Amino acid sequence: MATKCDEKTPKFASKLAWLLTTLVLLSLTTGCERTDTLEAIKERGTLRVVTRLSPTTYYRDNTGHTGFEYQLAERFANHLGVQLELSTESTLSGVFRRLREGSADIAAAGLTLTPARGAEFLHSEAYLSVQPQVIYRTGNTRPSTLAELSTQTILVLEQSSHLEQLKKLSETHADLDWRIIATTDSSDLLDALDDEHPVAILDDYEFKLQQPLYPRLKPAFDIFAKQSLTWYFNAKNDSSNLLESVNLFLQEIKEDGVLDGLAQTFFDVEPLVSRAGSFTFSQNMEAVLPSYEHLIRQVANEYNIDWALLGAMSYQESHWDPKATSFTGVRGMVMLTRRTAKELGVKNRLDPLESLRGGARYLVKLKRRLDPSIAEPDRTYLAMAAYNIGMGHLQDARTLTRAEGDNPDSWVDVMKHLPKLQKPTYYRKARFGYARGNEAVTYVQNIRHYANVLSWRDISEGQILPSHNSRDYLPETLQNLPILGF
Repeated sequence: MATKCDEKTPKFASKLAWLLTTLVLLSLTTGCERTDTLEAIKERGTLRVVTRLSPTTYYRDNTGHTGFEYQLAERFANHLGVQLELSTESTLSGVFRRLREGSADIAAAGLTLTPARGAEFLHSEAYLSVQPQVIYRTGNTRPSTLAELSTQTILVLEQSSHLEQLKKLSETHADLDWRIIATTDSSDLLDALDDEHPVAILDDYEFKLQQPLYPRLKPAFDIFAKQSLTWYFNAKNDSSNLLESVNLFLQEIKEDGVLDGLAQTFFDVEPLVSRAGSFTFSQNMEAVLPSYEHLIRQVANEYNIDWALLGAMSYQESHWDPKATSFTGVRGMVMLTRRTAKELGVKNRLDPLESLRGGARYLVKLKRRLDPSIAEPDRTYLAMAAYNIGMGHLQDARTLTRAEGDNPDSWVDVMKHLPKLQKPTYYRKARFGYARGNEAVTYVQNIRHYANVLSWRDISEGQILPSHNSRDYLPETLQNLPILGF
């Protein structure tokens, strides 16, 4: 358990001298005795990881605890055969303090490798490479060189690697000026950009995730060299064996594609349906849908919901692939979590009929949980948002919508405010905290689009659509066509 310094038994004629020397050596020995962190983890049965609450690290959604760093940490804990014990700090100084005092084994918080940090703490191999960028507010002159930056005050996050690099750069570019934003949250930094302070520095993957919320902000140019994201280790004890274990783990998930898959899941922002996306849907509608359409129609009829809606949901979730599996553990035609599947009585998530029934049952259940005052089609749209983001986050968005003077029973109003749950100004006050609200809006709007296409196909083929709710999912221009019998 402990690694001790070398000790030689002193031999002196004088008993007093021998006693004094022994006491001194004993003191030195005790001072250099260090606990093996990996052995301590296995003995207690828990891996203590400190992280930050942020869209790139850790938050909660409809599946429970999640986030890129959380998923990595949970996998490593499973790799060791122990439970994950996760805690959060709101500042980088708090994260590193936990390592210094030994109350955390690992800091997994989207931390870049810098000379100062590397000199103080053991760190893992890089698991992601990121590029610092100058972000600017459109409507102002786009800077393209360091010389042009010298006329601006650059916004930068406190204790960040970018601040460390700016200070180093100022040794050769004395005219550089910056203002520190006292937070570790990139949203606070982007919120601070205005016409008076139109430029900031942020890593590319963080800005890509946040950009849909800031349409007036764009990358100007890359600054500094690419940086490595790394885990840092407990500095109070001997973490060399833990370091070796982490590096082997990272190598394994790089080789089997898990690391790239998780990065894609959490950092690739899905846009609203593009022309290419519509073309891909049309191809799948001809090549893949015929194999499952009878099941989709059967289940939709069983649960009295629009078949086009269920078809669109299953396409949005899996592209009608019953064997689909995400890197976060959701599986099947409608991508159910293990917990939700158990709750719904779905024994085999990869069976298309079971999966479709589970998804339909879950959607109906969510609709029933909504306030009775909510009418269709908004009731269905809001339930779909909850399907994606979780009922708690949806209720936070409805509360925010009401506070902003809009109608919390209207999807059109709620969808305006859902993305705000990605901004710290709002999610810090929300009961359920941070949520990928923009993603939920995209999810619902894409499903509405795909459902419209499926409904139009039925119309064009002369099929009679069920009258109970199909009208709710058609484009406005089609809602009064005589063929529908409305």
